[in-house]
Amino acid sequence: MPINVTDFATHSAAISSLREQVFVVEQHVPLEREQDGLDPQCQHAVIFVQDELVATGRLMPDGHLGRIAVAKPYRGRGFGVQVIEALEQAAREARISEVELAAQLEAAPFYEKLGYRGYGETFMDAGIEHIHMNKVLNTDPQ
Repeated sequence: MPINVTDFATHSAAISSLREQVFVVEQHVPLEREQDGLDPQCQHAVIFVQDELVATGRLMPDGHLGRIAVAKPYRGRGFGVQVIEALEQAAREARISEVELAAQLEAAPFYEKLGYRGYGETFMDAGIEHIHMNKVLNTDPQ
């Protein structure tokens, strides 16, 4: 499936809907916590299957990745990897040399396979245990 990195306004309804389903409905994150108002300043990776958004994530200007979400029927099929890789490429293009994220603890092995390393103590966020992770990117032109 083609992946696109875009601004929030272009696909705001679809992005908000998918994230609400994953984070608010499935994981019981409070809606006001999920909707933090930072989306307009971020780049967003989106993957559509036909006309349905099935995966998304965002890159903040400071190099933090977040709000990685894949629709339940599409999990385990590589869409999350595609989102991370697209966001990492967007970071490289922005000359960001290191990306960081706060991974849900159960998702940490997924990120480790992609080269992320955990650091610090685990912490609770929205009732879910997390760990900080980072990855140094190669920003040399190829």
